[in-house]
Amino acid sequence: MSAATLTAPRSVSLTKNRSDATVTDPALVRRAVKAAALGNAMEWFDFGVYSYIAVTLGKVFFPSGNPTAQLLSTFGAFAAAFLVRPLGGMVFGPLGDRIGRQKVLAVTMIMMAAGTFAIGLIPSYATIGVGAPILLLAARLVQGFSTGGEYAGASTFIAEYAPDRRRGFLGSWLEFGTLAGYIGGAGLVTLMTAFLSSDDLTSWGWRIPFLIAGPMGIIGLYLRMRLEETPAFAAEVEKAEAGRPKVPLREMVASQWKTLLLCMGLVLVFNVTDYMLLSYMPSYLTSQLKYDETHGLLVVLAVMALMMIVQPFAGALTDRVGRRPVIAAGCVGFLFLSIPALVLIRQGSLLAVGLGMAALGLLLVCFTAAMPSALPALFPTRVRYGSLSIGFNISVSLFGGTTPLVVTALIGATGNMMMPAYYMMAASLIGGVAVWFMKESAGRPLPGSPPAVES
Repeated sequence: MSAATLTAPRSVSLTKNRSDATVTDPALVRRAVKAAALGNAMEWFDFGVYSYIAVTLGKVFFPSGNPTAQLLSTFGAFAAAFLVRPLGGMVFGPLGDRIGRQKVLAVTMIMMAAGTFAIGLIPSYATIGVGAPILLLAARLVQGFSTGGEYAGASTFIAEYAPDRRRGFLGSWLEFGTLAGYIGGAGLVTLMTAFLSSDDLTSWGWRIPFLIAGPMGIIGLYLRMRLEETPAFAAEVEKAEAGRPKVPLREMVASQWKTLLLCMGLVLVFNVTDYMLLSYMPSYLTSQLKYDETHGLLVVLAVMALMMIVQPFAGALTDRVGRRPVIAAGCVGFLFLSIPALVLIRQGSLLAVGLGMAALGLLLVCFTAAMPSALPALFPTRVRYGSLSIGFNISVSLFGGTTPLVVTALIGATGNMMMPAYYMMAASLIGGVAVWFMKESAGRPLPGSPPAVES
């Protein structure tokens, strides 16, 4: 993302005008968006690689035998990381409301990079036996714990810097980073699959994507350490008598329980559809439909590139028409188009698979473009990082990260290959209820903060 790309929006500075509105500074917003998006890109680079190379990881880390059992074991380790995300959210979220967003985001960056890098160093099951899956699980738990403070912090950081009229556009770059990470991971796996033999990929090639996390983490940490604290948090510090806001964890939950439920419903439809398309479908094409592995990855890669192109425009659209209409359109689309899209995908031809995947990808953009600005606006500044971390991570842990595992198990138990469509439809119904109850936030100040305007 170049500096020129973000010239139009203005960032937030600590200066206020006579009407007590926070005004903007272009250099700060560009740095804030880049640092937040890069951290998200690194996180999803790892998740993308893990999903796309899941079949190979099953052979490396688990006993040979039933390929379905190996795949389930691999997705089980994938899902385990999400089970500790709420713990990470309960630690990093309140800490972000107490010591600042910037400091916590620097810590989560270090932990994510270390956990991902460690996976690339783990010996195989053939070398150390049961120790291999145990070490893999330990590294995934470190990743999951750190990720518990990542998304909520990054979206909060951008939202608190963004002017009210541009918050949707600026927030959409966070998910642009997500897609960039996925494309980086998918592209690398595709190249390795195309140019390495199956034996080479299993013996050493799979390590390459994970080892790349080390340099990426250093770059991301450097960018985040150069950031200033958000004006909204700085104002909270000024209000606090001891210099640091003190918000008990109980207050973040008890006083916000209705909003937390609303947040969880929105996150559920966002993440079930996200993980279904970007994490599960590559394995679905390969293991369930017996689709050629390289061609399947290329289709997913093309769909993500299409989503990246549309993403900033969809973010700007949420500033114009509102977050609620865009999210509602995504829910309605998944409810009525999931079955037709999966029927197309199951046809097996490259054109049919591409059209079905593209339809799901464009529907997913309704969520990726709107959620980074809609979710932080649910909570007041005083508890924003903590409450959003708790609600977001509980929902992701229960429903999002478990999607590949649950759908694989459902197909295995029922033999029904349409389970992915039914699962997305159920999620869209829950999301639609949440949209009905949410308030519109486009063009309005964040709760607990003064208006933010362009200079």
